[in-house]
Amino acid sequence: MTLLMGAVAYDPKVVTIWGGFRSWLRARGLPFDFVLYSHYERQVEDLVAGRLHAAWNSPLAWLRAERLAKAAGRGIRPLVMRDTDRDLHSVILVRGDSTFEKVSDLKDQTVGLGAVDSPQATLVPRSFLREAGLTPGENVTVKRFDVGVGLHGDHIGGERDAARALLAGEVAAAAIIDVNHLQFSREGTLPSGRTRVLAQTPAYDHCNMTVVDTAPQDLVGRFGELLLSMSYADPEVRPLLDLEGLTMWQEGRSTGYSLLDAAVDEEGFYDADGRVTTGEYRP
Repeated sequence: MTLLMGAVAYDPKVVTIWGGFRSWLRARGLPFDFVLYSHYERQVEDLVAGRLHAAWNSPLAWLRAERLAKAAGRGIRPLVMRDTDRDLHSVILVRGDSTFEKVSDLKDQTVGLGAVDSPQATLVPRSFLREAGLTPGENVTVKRFDVGVGLHGDHIGGERDAARALLAGEVAAAAIIDVNHLQFSREGTLPSGRTRVLAQTPAYDHCNMTVVDTAPQDLVGRFGELLLSMSYADPEVRPLLDLEGLTMWQEGRSTGYSLLDAAVDEEGFYDADGRVTTGEYRP
């Protein structure tokens, strides 16, 4: 039997990444292959139905898989995750010359967000705004940048557009994930001194390798062992890890998703059984 994993093709490099992992894993005796998806919803449904053994899931996809699995009497677990998927934050940016001092000062202003299904640039920030007493559509306006809908924020198009809108004065603030804030600063999208961080959300986790209980457990165990054994010091391995954006794989955990889980419920994005219930989302 071959261990079959699903991944979403959010960028052409995904083929290069998982093609490289496939060669590396097969060279170590693991029969492994992957299937690419155009969006996360179908991937999650196939995982829970047992058509996949594993899936490289966004945090939002993990939460839907968890709900679907519970409703179906199935079990899933996060096998591994990248070191770069732990303890991330979203930040609320404002222009450097603005007078805003706290999130509640954005009352009656417009905040730029990412795509409708972006955990880090829409769902978590909207919940964060509500915590500060700002209700989108009532006492604060949100302007979404719906780039790559269905990819769950696994791209930076919407966040980059929100950052540009902030600089252009089209919005008073913008929400992006902290790692993209650093990247936008390095690449010049956010020139030094032009913006500042008004606030940041509590920490949350991002992607994980989700496995289902119908998968062959011996292959799943070997899959996890091999990934955890990958060393950044290995010249054969380092290019693969660089492409996938990590320096080491770590044991998966499910404890870092409560913030997003609450936001999903607040937004009515999925119901308790994992059905898509928001009317604005069409992947």
